[in-house]
Amino acid sequence: MVGLSEGEKEFIKGGIAQDLRSDGRKRYTYRPIYVETGVIPQANGSARVRLGATDVIASVKAELGKPSALQPDKGKVALFIDCSPTAEPTFEGRGGEELSAELSSALQRCLLGSKSGAGAGIDLSSLIVVEGKVCWDLYIDGLVISSDGNLLDALGAAIKAALSNTGIPTVHVVAGASNDEQPEVDISDEEFLHFDTSGVPVIVTLTKVGKHYIVDATSEEESQMSSAVSISINRQGHICGMTKRGGSGIDPSVILDMISVANFVSRQLIEKLDSEISAAEANEEDS
Repeated sequence: MVGLSEGEKEFIKGGIAQDLRSDGRKRYTYRPIYVETGVIPQANGSARVRLGATDVIASVKAELGKPSALQPDKGKVALFIDCSPTAEPTFEGRGGEELSAELSSALQRCLLGSKSGAGAGIDLSSLIVVEGKVCWDLYIDGLVISSDGNLLDALGAAIKAALSNTGIPTVHVVAGASNDEQPEVDISDEEFLHFDTSGVPVIVTLTKVGKHYIVDATSEEESQMSSAVSISINRQGHICGMTKRGGSGIDPSVILDMISVANFVSRQLIEKLDSEISAAEANEEDS
């Protein structure tokens, strides 16, 4: 919990109203973002993202499984976020558990769309090996190391970077199995397919402080918010998901304006993230 005096609260709100935040940024400007890839050797893909003093890690583990009967033409993705108690004292005990569940649920909506798969930013059909019989199951884990606000955007960026770093082994189906039998598969130790992240969105969270919305809010700014809306947008400008937190309601007439702002900001964020991921993967290959 951020403890601020009345003077500090007014300073934060006044700065946002004048489009000059306490750290010198404008309302729609992100803090510097840094990306490392391949930080967990045991995973199929992993990445670390630092957004100001917010520091998170995401890892991807791929295992062969069986598609669900309701979606035989799609693989499966499971998302879990862990908020380390060392990141924030309030993460101790139930506080951390509740935030972990909230972040996991929000990321699920933003990256995977509805339960039917509509609007999914991750193409689940690309995870199919044999329709109705064999698929890849992706287990995505996120860890919050240090928290200074805007965790959802940082975790979304880390997951996108980890998926870009993910190599899925090539699978050869052994011929001869009948339609009723579970086919035998041969998993290659040498051939890998890189996960296509072209449709994976970034998440832009607009946080309302006073009468204005800001992006990439710090913990101090979040302590003064009335509400926040997170919108996931892909490279084509399509909305993949949306989630809201905070008790204050939002006028429907404002939603379109927020989407327009998120669309504009997302283009800059995607460009910066692409550049950071490319540089990180180049460094990983050189090391």
